[in-house]
Amino acid sequence: MALSDRLFLDLSPSSENGFIAAEVNVSRCDVAQALVVALMIVMIDKGFEFIRQTTSRAQAHAEGKYKGRVPTAMKQADKVKALVEAGVTRVQVQEQLGISKASYYRCLKVA
Repeated sequence: MALSDRLFLDLSPSSENGFIAAEVNVSRCDVAQALVVALMIVMIDKGFEFIRQTTSRAQAHAEGKYKGRVPTAMKQADKVKALVEAGVTRVQVQEQLGISKASYYRCLKVA
């Protein structure tokens, strides 16, 4: 007996509380097969999510609305350099300015 004979998978969307879900009847399947089906559904959903995000980002970029993430720590490069020249330790600079260790060293390269 093939997996398709024992498994019913309805991919037509059903809405309950605003969520769209596929209905899967796994009453006659082994647990492993049910998990495989669940994993396939998750992978398909993640693929569609990635496609939606990518196309939305490309459209926003084309319209000039999306310019990428703003490099907030790099705006403070001059402050980092001034504090280092004043003898403040790396940890104190990080705490004062609220930046990470990687951002601290990146700011030192630029400044």
